[in-house]
Amino acid sequence: MIKHLNIKISGRVQGIGFRWSAYEKFVELGLMGRAENTQDRGVLLDVEGEESSLAQLIDWCHQGPSGAKVENVEVVEMQTPFVPLKTS
Repeated sequence: MIKHLNIKISGRVQGIGFRWSAYEKFVELGLMGRAENTQDRGVLLDVEGEESSLAQLIDWCHQGPSGAKVENVEVVEMQTPFVPLKTS
């Protein structure tokens, strides 16, 4: 089943390549999504895909890439489909 999630990761997750590593994980798992820094020094993942792949991503988020110190992972299921950003 396809789901759309927002995953908020907090801790030491900026400045260590978390967003890029998350994007690589999206590709590896066949997910669509984007990753962005938040003003409170966290990372927000906006991602959609098969439930089993999303579960693997959530598991990965608890560890993150080398250098990350994840303190919390908050998952919110969205009721709307993922909409990729338009680029010109």
